[in-house]
Amino acid sequence: MFRTSDIVLIAVMVAAAALTYKAKREAEEQLASVQKIHAQIRYEEDTIDLLKADWSLLTQPSRLQKLAELYKSQLELEPVSARQIGGIGDLPAKTLDIQDILSGRQGGMADNSDKTPSDGKDPVVTGGIAQ
Repeated sequence: MFRTSDIVLIAVMVAAAALTYKAKREAEEQLASVQKIHAQIRYEEDTIDLLKADWSLLTQPSRLQKLAELYKSQLELEPVSARQIGGIGDLPAKTLDIQDILSGRQGGMADNSDKTPSDGKDPVVTGGIAQ
């Protein structure tokens, strides 16, 4: 009745159907997880927008002015006077350590004029990064 090739082909078709069903189920699970992540992202974006709106309400200058006037005695806030603003000349001079004197560093601007450029690069060091 059935030949061996028929039985083999039926088994292959059943296996292919099972693999197709399994792949479809896994794809649907992945799609559900992606949709869940998208929903979480939308929720977080909405929360951020709400927090930004709250922040803008809380930092309105008119509201802050009213609060400053209401709590003036407790905060002891006073307007800045012109005599409180100083210039560079008002800053104290840097004190020298014995190490600074011995190494020849006595304040002022950085001076690398005594160093010769190596590799055609500028030997100036800015911050903590040597160029």
